[in-house]
Amino acid sequence: METLLSIFSAFGLSASAGLNAYIPLMVVGVLAHYTNLIKLNSPWDTLANPWILILIGILLIIEMLADKFPVVNHINDGIQTFVRPVAGAIVFAASTNVIGNVNPILALACGLLVAGSVHAVKSAAVRPLVTATTAGTANVPVSIAEDVTSTAVSLLSVIVPIAIAVLVGILILSLLWWWAHRTSKKESAQQQ
Repeated sequence: METLLSIFSAFGLSASAGLNAYIPLMVVGVLAHYTNLIKLNSPWDTLANPWILILIGILLIIEMLADKFPVVNHINDGIQTFVRPVAGAIVFAASTNVIGNVNPILALACGLLVAGSVHAVKSAAVRPLVTATTAGTANVPVSIAEDVTSTAVSLLSVIVPIAIAVLVGILILSLLWWWAHRTSKKESAQQQ
């Protein structure tokens, strides 16, 4: 059961990295440094180093600010296309490394794919749609909502990993429903 909970936690953390690369890294690092909720094995224990936490904090502030300004947020998303999947891979591997039953390459690949997928949906579908439909006025509230969601998912992933499994399932079903609904609208518009 511990293995399953650790994997749920890893998926939640890497999904939140797709929204904001540094929030799950900060959550894992702070919780590993100050609490007994997470014990990181080497080399992932570096995330709990105070100097690394300061660096992650600075990068977190930069990303949060850059994501709040029109045009800059799109440039930031371009840069984060490389950073967020790597952050997802790191938190996935770090959180599954605690139990040692998951191959590190598999863990890195899973984290990379999960964070990369969430980031792709955010930057290629959601954000351009929000910008186009609201002339950029909703970008700041959407960005704040993404940061809050990333923080909540990161914390829940560590504290209540089963809840993350349910949330990820609901998110996947919602995306599938949205995609099917969108596709059927396009098909009916083309038939007319």
